[in-house]
Amino acid sequence: MYTKSGIRWGGALVLAAFLVSACSQPLSTREKGTLGGAGLGAATGAIIGAVVGSPGAGAAIGGALGGVTGAVVGDKMQNQETQQQNQQQQLEQQQLELEQQRQELEELKRQQEY
Repeated sequence: MYTKSGIRWGGALVLAAFLVSACSQPLSTREKGTLGGAGLGAATGAIIGAVVGSPGAGAAIGGALGGVTGAVVGDKMQNQETQQQNQQQQLEQQQLELEQQRQELEELKRQQEY
């Protein structure tokens, strides 16, 4: 017969395996924000919950609120990173075009000299 602690350990192992397999790729900025916010919120909620006598509920509520807040902040940061990458690509492309035009001008000057 299964005991409550055995079921909890089994559930914890399944959850840990899922989390490890889900992290096989580098985390995006949004995911980092979500995890950081959830961790910070859970810790803060547990502390506040311990003061009022319910650390588990405080951790759950704090983790959920922190996760949502972290996801929103992480999403905004990821959008800014994407925008900066796009601007950098455009700048590099324009610099390449300018260099090509300079080379063409130099070639035209040489042709006129002859």
